[in-house]
Amino acid sequence: MVSEKKGNPLDNFILFQNVPKDLITKLDIQLKEAFFQKDKIIFKEGTEGDNLYLIKSGSVKLSKSTRQSIDSVIGILHEGDFFGELELIDGLPRSATATASIDSQLLMISKSDFYKLLSHSIELVENVLKTLSIRLRSINETFVMEFQRYIESVNNKIEKFNQLIEAAKIVNSSLDLDEILSTVLTNAIHATNADRGTVYLIDEDKKELWSKVIQADKTIEIRMPLGVGIAGQVASTGETINISDAYNNPIFNPEIDKITGYETKSILCMPLKNKVGKTIGVFQLLNKQKGSFTQEDENFIGAFSIHAAIAIENAKLAQEMINNERLATVGKMASTIIHDIKNPLSTMRLYTQVLRNKVDTEETTKMADEIIRQIDRFISMTQEILDFARGEQVTNIQEVDVQKYFDQLLNYIEKDYHNRNIILTKNIQYKGTSKFDPDKISRVIYNLAGNAADAMPEGGKVFINVLQENESLMIEFADTGKGIPPDVKAKLFTPFFTYGKKHGTGLGLAIVKKIVEEHKGTVSLDSDLNKGTKITIKIPLIK
Repeated sequence: MVSEKKGNPLDNFILFQNVPKDLITKLDIQLKEAFFQKDKIIFKEGTEGDNLYLIKSGSVKLSKSTRQSIDSVIGILHEGDFFGELELIDGLPRSATATASIDSQLLMISKSDFYKLLSHSIELVENVLKTLSIRLRSINETFVMEFQRYIESVNNKIEKFNQLIEAAKIVNSSLDLDEILSTVLTNAIHATNADRGTVYLIDEDKKELWSKVIQADKTIEIRMPLGVGIAGQVASTGETINISDAYNNPIFNPEIDKITGYETKSILCMPLKNKVGKTIGVFQLLNKQKGSFTQEDENFIGAFSIHAAIAIENAKLAQEMINNERLATVGKMASTIIHDIKNPLSTMRLYTQVLRNKVDTEETTKMADEIIRQIDRFISMTQEILDFARGEQVTNIQEVDVQKYFDQLLNYIEKDYHNRNIILTKNIQYKGTSKFDPDKISRVIYNLAGNAADAMPEGGKVFINVLQENESLMIEFADTGKGIPPDVKAKLFTPFFTYGKKHGTGLGLAIVKKIVEEHKGTVSLDSDLNKGTKITIKIPLIK
C-alpha cells in the first residue's frame, strides 16, 4: 500500500534534526509511505536510485554481493534512520541491496524533493554529512576487522597446509603399520587440537573395525562390528559425524564414559578414504580444546586421510609382498624336504610295519605304532607347510565320532606332555558326531599343544574342553604358561611372527587360523601375563 502525505514535520528522524519545521510545507515536499514485509527486497544493488528512504518503523539490512556471489552485510539501520542518499548525490547505481530485516514502514522522498531540501536547509546538509562521516568510519573499522580476520584465516590455512605436507612426509616415511597408525593419529590430534582420538581400520573379512589403543602403558587391540556406535556408523555410511554437544545428541552412547570416567564433549568422526574414495577406516577425535570441531578441521582430516590411506595401504602391500616372498621360499624348502625324505621315511614306515607284524609283543607293537605315527605326523606337518605356502585349500570332510576322535588324539598329546612335566586335563562333553577334516583338525590341536608346551618350559597344566555351543563345536585350549603381552596378541596369527621361541617357522598359528577358516569357523585368543593363555575354536557343528 502506498499513500501520499503533505506537510509532515518528521521530527523523529535523524535527517531532520534542527531543520525548520515548516520547511516541508513551505517547499511542498511530498512523502510517500510504503510497507515492506520481512525479507522483502526494497531495492537491489546496481539499480537506478530515485528515492531517499526514511525508516518509520522496523529495520533494514544493507548488503553487498562479492565476486563469489556471497552476500556480505555492511549495515543494519533502525527506526529514525535513512538510506539511499548516495545514489541521489552522485547519480551512480545503487551500491548495495536493501532488505527489510523485519516488517517495516518506510517513507520515501523523491530525488527532486531531496535536492530542494538540500538547497534550502544548511542544517539538513550538515545532518547528511555527519551521518555519512559516521557510516564511513564504521565501514572503515568493519573493513579493518574483516581484513584482519581474512589475514588470520589465510595464515591459519597456510599453517594447516604446512602441517598437511609435514604429516604426509612423516606417514609415508615408514612401512611399519603400527608406527604409521600411531603417527597418523598423533598428527590428526595435533592439527585439530583434539584431546584424544582413535584411528580404526576396517577388517573386510570379519566386517569389523579394529584399532590399537594404549591403556596403562600397554597396547591392546579393540574390535567392534561395522555399523555399531558412531565409528561403526561412519564406517558403514562413509558420512562424517560432527557433534558439538555429545550428551545432547541421541546417537551418542554415554556408557563408555561411565566406565572410563572420561567426559566426552565434542566428537569429530570421519571416514578414512583412499585415493579412489573407498572407506578403509575411521578417524574418531574427541573434545576439541577450544570450542567445537569446525569445517576447517573436517577439510584437513579429509585431505590428510588420502595420504594416511596411501601410507597404510603401502605398508599392507609391502608386508604382503614380504610374506609372499617368504612363503615362496618356505614352499620351495618344504617341497625339497618332502622330495628328499619322503622315500626314506616311506621305507622306514614299511620296515616298521613289517617288524610290528613279525615281533608280536605288546611293547614292540606300541613302539612300532608310535614310530609310524611320528613318521606320518612329520610328513603331514611338512605337507601342511607346503600347502599353506602354495595357498591350497583342500579339505577332506568326513563324519567323525567326536569323543572317540579326541580321546585318541589327546592320548598321543598326553604321552608327549608326560616327559615335559605337563599335566593334561581333558573334558569332552560333546558325545555326538560332526563333519570336519580329521587330519587338519589334528594339525590344529598339535600346533596348539606345541605352543602351550613352549610357554611352560618348567612344566604346567593344559586344559582341553570340547563341547557344543549353539550350532558350533567349540574347542577350548588353555594353559598355565607365561601368557602373551597385549601388543603381541594381534600379531600371533600373522605368518612368520613368533614370540618367545628360539625355534619355529612362525607359521604354526597362521596355519591354525587358515584351517579353522577353511572350516568356516573362528579362532580367538585370551591371555594374561603370568596367568596363561586360552584359545577358543568354533566350527559349525555339522551332523
